[in-house]
Amino acid sequence: MTPIITASDLASESAGPRPPVLLDIRWQLGGPNLRPDYEAGHIPGAVFVDLDTELAGPPGAGGRHPLPEPAELGAVLRRAGVSRDTPVVVYDGGQGWAAARAWWLLRWTGHPHVRVLDGGLASWTGPLSTRTPQPEPGDFVPAPGALPLLDADGAAELARKGVLLDARAAERYRGDVEPIDRIGGHIPGAVSAPTSENTAADGRFLPTGELTARFSALGAADRGAQVGVYCGSGVSGAHEVLALEIAGIRAALYAGSWSQWSSDESRPVATGPTPDGG
Repeated sequence: MTPIITASDLASESAGPRPPVLLDIRWQLGGPNLRPDYEAGHIPGAVFVDLDTELAGPPGAGGRHPLPEPAELGAVLRRAGVSRDTPVVVYDGGQGWAAARAWWLLRWTGHPHVRVLDGGLASWTGPLSTRTPQPEPGDFVPAPGALPLLDADGAAELARKGVLLDARAAERYRGDVEPIDRIGGHIPGAVSAPTSENTAADGRFLPTGELTARFSALGAADRGAQVGVYCGSGVSGAHEVLALEIAGIRAALYAGSWSQWSSDESRPVATGPTPDGG
């Protein structure tokens, strides 16, 4: 099953006999909660889910957006109407990062049928609603482990023995700037692979062939290669995992990402344009 869906296909499925549960994950890094945007207009039937408070645990040793407790995540998803046997479609304002975080969490916890609206809300040409739905509670119970997950030690090992992709902007990878975390740079051995290069100007993913070619050039499509991804705090990295999935490559996510790695002064840091620094 493809992990993305077009707006036209979503409209058809929503009008069909088995409509998907819709989750609105609009979010912006460091910005205000976007629930007011949701209330001003959303795809009919969509339930708002807040990334910072419902798709992440409290910031701390696990990074800025550590994984939520499975029981708490399950309660959020059931309130939104998510059941194990119902398809789910997630979307955000168009960048795709927040929707990908929701996709990854649902897939990681065992939901079998989750897709991201390609291009987000900006791709939707149908009507919008200001009505807040009250769905029947779902029955989904998270069972973590369905997708591969890395901790800091696992990311360090993969950077040495496999392919660890850094999904942040190239200037943050090099350490030229670091607007958020304690120190700039990257995990030694990691390869720069900005998430922004997975999509076209309209926010939609590049065609599968182009994504495959991109990841092949980065070494991630080599036969037998173990692949992992990290970013700043496990959000845009989920988007890169999604792009890899479209290309037919299964990748692990280092959820703590640079926000966790850089907060530990015992961890080595590389700077510059090459994996090992310099």
